[in-house]
Amino acid sequence: MTTVNFAPLFRTAIGFDRLARLVDTAASSQEAQTYPPYNIEKTGDDSYRITMAVAGFHPEDLDITVKDNMLFVSGRVANDGQPAEILYRGIAGRAFERRFVLADHMVVDGADVQLGLLHVGLKRVVPEALKPRKIVIGSNAPVAPTTIANDSQDAAKAA
Repeated sequence: MTTVNFAPLFRTAIGFDRLARLVDTAASSQEAQTYPPYNIEKTGDDSYRITMAVAGFHPEDLDITVKDNMLFVSGRVANDGQPAEILYRGIAGRAFERRFVLADHMVVDGADVQLGLLHVGLKRVVPEALKPRKIVIGSNAPVAPTTIANDSQDAAKAA
């Protein structure tokens, strides 16, 4: 495997700490976990859903946290009751932690557990100040710029 040294880049670039974390995360995910299995779906122009198989976990056994553009999903099964004699274990109920790197302006829209599947909704919410704006040409008076809507959103509204 070829190793790339990004140290010279980070000595001259300021404020790219997140990029360094992304590179480190990508390098460490070579030996990626396979438990629990999950899907990532695009449900709209700016919305996504992560579906994770969490059979045997109650909602109170799961924890979802967002910190520094990272989504952490972890699960710990509480051992309540008398331990039964297991003849064959095919359903893994072990503790886990999954990490997902979120793009800028991604927020968790909600989470739900149904039929052994954890659904986490994600949505991109771009602040008004970062949206494209139309600037009027030829006017000396200061005019408030108008926001340009996304073409796909305009087409959906017109239909």
